Amino acid sequence: MNSRYIEIMDTTLRDGEQTSGVSFSASEKLTIAQILLQEVKVDRIEVASARVSEGEFQAVKKITDWAGKNGFLDKIEVLTFVDGDASINWMVQAGAKVMNLLTKGSLNHLTHQLKKSPEAHFEDIRNVIELAEAKGIQCNVYLEDWSNGMRNSKEYVFQSLDFLTTLPVKRILLPDTLGILTPSESYTFVKEIVDRYPNHHFEFHAHNDYDLSVANVMEALRAGAHGLHLTVNGMGERTGNAPLASTIAVINDLMPECTTAVNEKSLYSISKLVETFSGIRIPANKPIVGESVFTQTAGIHADGDKKNNLYFSKLMPERFGRQRLYALGKTSGKANIENNLRDLGISLSDADLKKVTQRIIELGDRKEVVTPEDLPYIISDILDSDAIEEKVVITNYVLTHSKNLKPSATLQISFGEEVFEENAQGDGQYDAFMNALKRIYAKKGIDLPMLSDYTVRIPPGGKTDALCETIITWEINGKEVKTRGLDSDQTFAAIKATQKMLNLIGIPENKITPEPIITL
Repeated sequence: MNSRYIEIMDTTLRDGEQTSGVSFSASEKLTIAQILLQEVKVDRIEVASARVSEGEFQAVKKITDWAGKNGFLDKIEVLTFVDGDASINWMVQAGAKVMNLLTKGSLNHLTHQLKKSPEAHFEDIRNVIELAEAKGIQCNVYLEDWSNGMRNSKEYVFQSLDFLTTLPVKRILLPDTLGILTPSESYTFVKEIVDRYPNHHFEFHAHNDYDLSVANVMEALRAGAHGLHLTVNGMGERTGNAPLASTIAVINDLMPECTTAVNEKSLYSISKLVETFSGIRIPANKPIVGESVFTQTAGIHADGDKKNNLYFSKLMPERFGRQRLYALGKTSGKANIENNLRDLGISLSDADLKKVTQRIIELGDRKEVVTPEDLPYIISDILDSDAIEEKVVITNYVLTHSKNLKPSATLQISFGEEVFEENAQGDGQYDAFMNALKRIYAKKGIDLPMLSDYTVRIPPGGKTDALCETIITWEINGKEVKTRGLDSDQTFAAIKATQKMLNLIGIPENKITPEPIITL
């Protein structure tokens, strides 16, 4: 099958910047423009609206200066208006050579916004296009509100197209300005126009108000549209425009009759750059570029991938410069954990793997986020705990911290079958805990080891909120001994490390007589 080439115009720097709260600086616009053209390899970019501000002018000037030196000037486009020579003069000063002229594509807009007849509007358009041609500016034309025009004033739309196709217009741009179209309408309206004007170039500009932009794009292409307007991360006014990454993936995988020049491997990097510059965060589940879209969570999926790639599709992460991940949580299962351990170069026995899996499930039940960086810590904690026989158990504790009161701790501890309880205050919650513990051991004249160092760390990079490791160094019989505790709470981790120390020194030889515990 011969593929039909589809022109891609990225309009992130114009339409995308109309996202509420977004304003790119001149240098940010230049950087985005350079990457879109050089790395992502879109065909053209729409970078601004004419006459908006001095800052916008300086941004366009920076882009056209760079583009002129690097052979991209004919790929830089600016939205202009039917305003005599005002927009054209602005473009000339900014160094731009291609204008996208905004005209009225529905009788409703023409009548109520411009309050002009079609003939008067057409005459104004003719004058602008003739001025542009005289200045060496190439012209494309938008039919603003075209989708409503096709629904409610089709005669006017065709009257406009009959007129425009007699002028030196290179492309006619068909925007679903309010994002109202259904997929079937997108197909019907575009096909009607392409069939009626077979020698002219038409491009489809989708908005996403009903979350139908990608579906509408597919139908517009099926109907014969020659080009598409897209934005990085689907940015744009209201709910945004058709997203670049999703649309390209759909074309490549589901529409073999169409082809583009876009480099898939650059889609994720441009997405993250625009996210940073715009301050608009990408949802984790946004197709292609979201953080979690190539992450398997369910253990049964990871098991299927391991056995015969049962849960793979054409959307392989490597296409987009990404990699498949296996989430760690209460639904992970053994297969997810094994995949992550393999990536870390760690192998465990079935028994140890079962213990690690159980610990991760427990953390998931507490709504903690576990990452691969946590795994060595979890493994170390479990293996360390297995090496120490637990005869002393801290069975319960309550830590309190109140304004203008010293922190306090109530502690319950068991030595075999004997249970003891004590409380104390301290300079911090852990200090209060240790003071209560010391009271229990002091009753029989037993001193606890001296704490000589106390360190807290998280997995390298600090990208997890699930775990921290507390490492305590004790002086035991003239030697330094380190014990570790792992928990999402620093103090609880320290208490776990302390329990390991208590089991290293063993149950006190002199039996401690328990005090009665009164239950109210």
